Amino acid sequence: MSLLRKINRILLVLLVLMVCYLIHSTLYRAPPPSKPLGRSKSVRKAAHVPTVKAPKDNTIPIIICASEERMGATMATINSIHSNTDASVLFYIVTLRDAIKQTRQYIEKTKLKGIKYKILEFNPMVLRGKVKPDSSRPDLLHPLNFARFYLPLLDINHKKVIYLDDDVIVQGDIKDLFSVKLKSGHAAAFATDCDLPPTHDMVRTISMQTTYMGFLDYRKQEVVDLGIHPRDCSFNPGVFVADIGEWKKQKITKQLEKWMEENFRLNLYSSAMAGGVATPPMLIVFHDKFTTLDPLWHVRHLGWGPDARYPENFIQDAQLLHWNGPFKPWNYPAVHLDLWEKWFIPDPSKKFSLENVLEKLLDKLREKPFVPFVRSFQELRPFLL
Repeated sequence: MSLLRKINRILLVLLVLMVCYLIHSTLYRAPPPSKPLGRSKSVRKAAHVPTVKAPKDNTIPIIICASEERMGATMATINSIHSNTDASVLFYIVTLRDAIKQTRQYIEKTKLKGIKYKILEFNPMVLRGKVKPDSSRPDLLHPLNFARFYLPLLDINHKKVIYLDDDVIVQGDIKDLFSVKLKSGHAAAFATDCDLPPTHDMVRTISMQTTYMGFLDYRKQEVVDLGIHPRDCSFNPGVFVADIGEWKKQKITKQLEKWMEENFRLNLYSSAMAGGVATPPMLIVFHDKFTTLDPLWHVRHLGWGPDARYPENFIQDAQLLHWNGPFKPWNYPAVHLDLWEKWFIPDPSKKFSLENVLEKLLDKLREKPFVPFVRSFQELRPFLL
């Protein structure tokens, strides 16, 4: 009996020691070694993932939209940027839900698979009650045309970003554009429409407006009350550098939405005017409150006429080319096609194809008696470039 008591005491002591050991291990356990950091697949693959901290290196964030019908244009822009810089660039590609798969496939199955990117889904419901139907240029009413208004609401975490339209080609080093220093109190930097003499010549050729008169209806009292002179120089919001902190501080998105709602009620501007319905709110909100970009970083108006060309020496010096207007380089007719097509990457899904567009033109040309020798797209191609 005494032996049994001794055994019980020994077991009790061992139990107490074991409990003490477990408590000590729990309280003083060393943290596990951290895993080395690498590029997260969720950033590259996910359509919409939780916000991550902005990289601490010199990454240049670029926001660009990708619509299903113009996917090849977006990829040409990305290709031109990626090929002309040694900087670390992170592409934020904004698209609608239906185009997420095509966007990812276009990148992963082509030479662009090595870029750093993140696909962001844009919800068009934020535009309800702010944009009315307009038949003159329906392409300008695409929801992604207004994504630039909502930069702080996108899934990004950078102090400064570049926004680019999908109809641009970058010939310079994008880090030169990103290095622009915004003036105190300015939320964005744009290039004005009253900058370079060659641009003035182009504007006269195509009879395009470069002042606020071409964008706002000055017959409306609400426009007059703005106090903006109708001959003040306008700017194009297809290329800009934005200070996200200043954008939030000034509530730029709220201001832009206000003027969208005002136009919805009062029709202060329309797609029939020079800049469509996305440009006027930007012109109003940023009037006299933006930093000016080097004009060579936004040589525009290439899409406003099928025959109006810039001098070759000027176009070669341009750092960024913009085919704003109805004559896009992936359609025909358009000018300076060779400068765009050199960056075009064929769509692995075949949904976006230059040959599909030009074959339709070929069919029309075959009906003309003066071009019986044209039998194929390959024969036609030299005459179009």
